[in-house]
Amino acid sequence: MVGNFMAPVALAFAVLEVSDAPIAIGAVLAARTIPMIVFMLIGGVLADRVGRARILFASNLVSGASQAAVAVLVISGYAELWHLIVLSAVNGIVSAAGLPAQQGIIPLVVPRTMLQEANVLMSLTRAVVAVAGPGTAGLLVLSVGAGWALALDAATWIVAALLLLPVKISGTVSKSSVVGDLRLGWDYFRTTTWLWLCVGAATVLNALYEGGLLTLGPQRAEGSSLGAGGWGLLLTFQGIGVLVATIVLMKVRLERPLFFGMLGMALFGLPIAALGFSTHLGVLLPAAALSGAGIQVFSLGWQLSMQENVPSDLLSRASSYDQLGTYIAIPIGQLAMGPLAAAFGIETILAVAGIAYVLISLATLLSPAVRRLARVSFPAPETNGAAA
Repeated sequence: MVGNFMAPVALAFAVLEVSDAPIAIGAVLAARTIPMIVFMLIGGVLADRVGRARILFASNLVSGASQAAVAVLVISGYAELWHLIVLSAVNGIVSAAGLPAQQGIIPLVVPRTMLQEANVLMSLTRAVVAVAGPGTAGLLVLSVGAGWALALDAATWIVAALLLLPVKISGTVSKSSVVGDLRLGWDYFRTTTWLWLCVGAATVLNALYEGGLLTLGPQRAEGSSLGAGGWGLLLTFQGIGVLVATIVLMKVRLERPLFFGMLGMALFGLPIAALGFSTHLGVLLPAAALSGAGIQVFSLGWQLSMQENVPSDLLSRASSYDQLGTYIAIPIGQLAMGPLAAAFGIETILAVAGIAYVLISLATLLSPAVRRLARVSFPAPETNGAAA
C-alpha cells in the first residue's frame, strides 16, 4: 500500500525529468493501465490455479524490480521516455495478476468469522497510508529527487514480496484449460445477479467519478473562490469521513452488506453534484465527509459480499471481472468530460454527473438480489485451552 500511494507522485516527477512533452505523463500512465485491463481476466485464472500467495509474491517482486529499473535509469541520467513506457507496461501486466490474487487471499488466511474485522483493518491501514504516502513521496522528490523516491517505492514492493514467503497456500487443481477456467468464471459472473449488476453499475459510476470529481473538480476549484487550498480541504474531509466510518465499522456488524453498501455508494456522488451547484465550503465539506464515509461502507460491504458468497476456488476470477469493470470505463470518463464541459458548461456537467451517480447507485437496490443479500454465518473455529 505504501508503494501504491507513493508511486503516482514519484513517477510523475520522474517523467517530467525525462520529458516535458504534454502527453508524456499520460503515455506512461496509460502504458500501465492498458495492459492491466487486457490481462486482468487471465490474471484471475492464474491466481486461482497457481495459488494466490505465489502469484502475489511474484507480482510484488516483479513490480519492485521494474520500479528499481526505473529508479536506476532516472538516477543515472540515462532514462528515456520509451524506457519508462516499457517498464510501466511490465508493471501493468504483473498487476493484472496481483490485484485479483490480493482480493482473493484474505479468506484463505483469516477465519471466516472474522472477515469484517480483517477488512476493516485493511481499510484503516489504507486510509492512513493514503494520507501519508503521497506526502512522503513529495518530500522525497523535493529533497533527494524523483529517482530516489522511486528507489524507496521499489524497496516497499520487494519487502512486501519477502513478507509473503512464509504464506503457503496452494492453487486449485484444475483439469480444464485456461480457456475453460475463463469460461467457468464468466458463467458464474453472468448468472450471479448481484455480482454483474453491481459491477455494471460501478463501471458507469467510476467513469462519472473520475471524469467528474477528479478531472473537472480541480478545474471548477481553480476557476472559483474555492482555489487549490479549498480543493485540498475537500479531499481532506473526504479522508476524515473514511476514518470515522472505519472506526464505527470496527464495532458495528454490517448486515445486508450490499443494501447499506449501495446506499453508501450513493453518498459518494454528493460532492460531484454539490460542485455543480456551489463552491461554498459550508456545502462542499459536509458532502465530502459523507462521501468518504459512504465509500468506506460500500468498500466493506462489497468485500464481505464477495468473500462470503463467491466460492473460494472462483474468488480471484470473480474479482478479475470486478477489477475489469472498475478500470475499463475510467479513460472514457476522463476523456469525455472535458469536451462535454466545454460544450454545456462545467457546472451543468458536474451537477448532471453527480445526480446520475446517486440515481444509478440507488437503482441497483431495485433488484432483490442486491437488496436482500445477507451475511453468511460460519461456525467459529475450534480452539483448545492452550490456544485460547
